[in-house]
Amino acid sequence: MSAISRFMETHFRHFNARETLDAAKAWNDLLGRGGQMFLTMAGAMSTCELGISLAEMIRQDKVHAISCTAANLEEDLFNLFNHNEYKMVPEYRDLSPEAEKELYDAGFNRVTDTCIPEGILRQVQSRISKLWAAAAEAGTPKFPYEYMYELLDQPDIAQYFQVPAEHSWVLAAKEKGLAIFTPGFEDSTLGNIFCSEVMRGHVKSHAAYRTGTEQMELLANWYQERAKAKTPVGFFQIGGGIAADFPICVVPMLIQDLELEDTPFWAYFAQIGDSTTSYGSYSGAVPNEKITWGKLDIDTPRFMINSDASIVAPLIFAYVLGW
Repeated sequence: MSAISRFMETHFRHFNARETLDAAKAWNDLLGRGGQMFLTMAGAMSTCELGISLAEMIRQDKVHAISCTAANLEEDLFNLFNHNEYKMVPEYRDLSPEAEKELYDAGFNRVTDTCIPEGILRQVQSRISKLWAAAAEAGTPKFPYEYMYELLDQPDIAQYFQVPAEHSWVLAAKEKGLAIFTPGFEDSTLGNIFCSEVMRGHVKSHAAYRTGTEQMELLANWYQERAKAKTPVGFFQIGGGIAADFPICVVPMLIQDLELEDTPFWAYFAQIGDSTTSYGSYSGAVPNEKITWGKLDIDTPRFMINSDASIVAPLIFAYVLGW
């Protein structure tokens, strides 16, 4: 056992620390019996550079598919292509409205302590626009992640990388051939840019992108393939919102709507969140509630970690990786 794992075994004995360690152990148990893990990401996990550890999880076959907000999908590439131009603001809690306006005037958009420069992906934006235009013209729509993979497949693209390639979880997912589901793509910088390109007439139509229900069908087929192979699939959720709620619903959809009643429930569930479990907060909904929706069974291993995902997720990944 390596240093981080040994530290967790020694010190993580109670409360959220114990829940964190138990979730990591159960992840290893799932993999040990031939299972796979489906991971979801809300928030700004790519901007907090979760890719440094998540990419290794993907490379070592600890994660087998991902659902994330389109912001997390694109921000991994923002970091890959524009990291050196980011501005850190450690004192972000003390910023006045005037200081925020100064950042805006300087061309920065702030995400907590990290300011992303405007004109992001400018080195490769024209390449993405050409991919959109070609797909719209040919009538061959693609999912959001497929455009990212097509961009990363271009032979001269590595010259624009500003962080080590091994720190990009999207690049790792491409190399492993993972599916990335991004419900609500329009709620992202690239979604906005795509809309503007259509409105300008640079892209023929909005039909360059496949729809959200097509993503659900892709996910349903992905899940059914594993169900037929008797492969248990776990669900590891970072935050809440559409990135998690969209994919977790595939199980009740298969059981109730397609009437495939022998579809297995998710075989593991863990959520990292800091929302309170009241006032209708989905992000803070306790795992037991999901039993009533036909997503989890009564004996599904369930973990609810009330903490900061930027701290907890890398620790769980480190334990699973044996670091």
